[in-house]
Amino acid sequence: MSEARPTIRLDKWLWHARFFKSRSIAAGVVTVGKVRVDSQPVSKPARAVGPGDVLTFIQASETRVVRILSCGERRGPAPEAQALYEDLTPVVEKRPYNPGGDRKGRPTKKDRRDMMTHRANRDPFDLE
Repeated sequence: MSEARPTIRLDKWLWHARFFKSRSIAAGVVTVGKVRVDSQPVSKPARAVGPGDVLTFIQASETRVVRILSCGERRGPAPEAQALYEDLTPVVEKRPYNPGGDRKGRPTKKDRRDMMTHRANRDPFDLE
């Protein structure tokens, strides 16, 4: 005979694995329907999950994909929580937010004078 697979409530596991600060926040995210278990949408925080299940959910503004390795006994320190799952989230290269990053910033007074002299010295009919 095969033994029953160990399971735990979905909201409790998300809290144990330290993805959410409180269990009620984790339950709220599940209730709203922002969590998928093995690509199936889930809306009940009491849904049983166990090792081998793949969870897809939104945390802050990024989508997380994790495979459950263990149910866990408690909400322990971060290294213990990280041992509960394998992170499958695809790596997305983040571009730093810097509009106008190709410029050096606001032109100095000398830069503005140089631009004015350059405009005054050029031929108006030259189509550079």
